[in-house]
Amino acid sequence: MTDMTRFGYGTNGFADHRIEDALAILADLGYDGVALTLDHQHLDPYAAGLAARVSALARLLDRLGLDVVIETGARYLLDPWRKHQPTLVSAEPEGRAARVDLLTRAVRIAADLGAQAVSFWSGTASGDCDSATVLDRLAAGCQTVLAAAQDAGVVLGFEPEPGMAIDTLDRFAELRDVLGRPDGFGVTLDIGHCRCVEPVRVADCVAGVADFLVNVQIDDMRRGVHEHLEFGQGEIDFPPVLRAVSEAGYTGLVSVELPRHSHAAVRVAAESLTFLRKAAESA
Repeated sequence: MTDMTRFGYGTNGFADHRIEDALAILADLGYDGVALTLDHQHLDPYAAGLAARVSALARLLDRLGLDVVIETGARYLLDPWRKHQPTLVSAEPEGRAARVDLLTRAVRIAADLGAQAVSFWSGTASGDCDSATVLDRLAAGCQTVLAAAQDAGVVLGFEPEPGMAIDTLDRFAELRDVLGRPDGFGVTLDIGHCRCVEPVRVADCVAGVADFLVNVQIDDMRRGVHEHLEFGQGEIDFPPVLRAVSEAGYTGLVSVELPRHSHAAVRVAAESLTFLRKAAESA
């Protein structure tokens, strides 16, 4: 089990570090990869000289022996006033176009880095928008991004996110059906989210999406409270979860997702890996 499970760590939990330093630390700690959030302080997809920056980062990842998945959940990258806005379901067409543009940039970066997947979510819709319109907007945006990803040979992982338009695995399945269950369009499964909002055991959530599981985020959480917690501070029993991930045949990164812990990044990363290795051995 230990040899099969490959752990990563999200750079959104190293927001106060230079990306080069964060990657070096994670490699030294023994992580197998990194979940790289595109953001202004690490890898800005709108920065001048992006191609050279990506090329240098690819060389560094290779030298450190780190695999990578691309995350797109930066809080204020598109709008400095509004967290996580605009989205694929925003009322304004130009807002939806801006999010699609970010995601297609992410696809190109992922292709250049040889990333395992590009992960993204729906975002929130305005309260006066009916569910059919939300789904239509979301599907249209996903189709554009999916076409770019298929052309680039990049896998997409869609993440159900509590509080967003697509918040559960059932809602993800509905979206996937609307899109025609396309190849290269899988699920990003956040283990904590399963405990927060899903009605079944976390391990059963993993088993239920085994056929299209392309990215795994891991953190502790409590029922009904969307707060990413350090391991042992929530309600999740991790050995059965990691056993389910292994039994699902998933071979990608299982990446720690603690975006509010940058103030203690090194300690939290070290303790997280120790915890997860023990949990994997117990599994």
